[in-house]
Amino acid sequence: MILDALQMFDAPSAPKDLAQVAGTYASTNVLDYGIIDGLPAEGAGTQSRDMGVGDRPALKLLVQITEAFAGGTSLQVAIQGAISDANGDPDTFVTWYTSPAVLTAALLQGSRLLNIDFPRPPAGVAIPRFVRLAYIIVGTMTAGEVIAGVVLDRNDQAYSGTNSSVSGGYP
Repeated sequence: MILDALQMFDAPSAPKDLAQVAGTYASTNVLDYGIIDGLPAEGAGTQSRDMGVGDRPALKLLVQITEAFAGGTSLQVAIQGAISDANGDPDTFVTWYTSPAVLTAALLQGSRLLNIDFPRPPAGVAIPRFVRLAYIIVGTMTAGEVIAGVVLDRNDQAYSGTNSSVSGGYP
């Protein structure tokens, strides 16, 4: 798996610390897909490339736990997109997809969340220029970190025995 620094929501060099109280927390980075010929798109309402469902292989989301979670009740991850406002900044972010809630006991180091191909926006939602993740915490987490990004392929393997959140390889 190759990680591209320009496609990371939360980079391995600075994992997102989610030891937080209940709430919704945005990823550290917002990806700007408004780059045209090496220059950012300008103007209100500008959109950009549709990053989802293209030629095979499709781009994939990688959200991996680098420090096990403790405390709290559960965690969800949502992918959100926004067109640009009058200043070329993100307008209101719209949630496209939210993962199921994962209980703290299953949030182990190495676990992955939101293991999906990069999605297209739902019907009626504009193709965004900006994309980010949102982490939805229930309860107060006392530990837990993640890295997240868009990758060409993940090192996906068959899950291990009874713990379907951690890749385990073949038995």
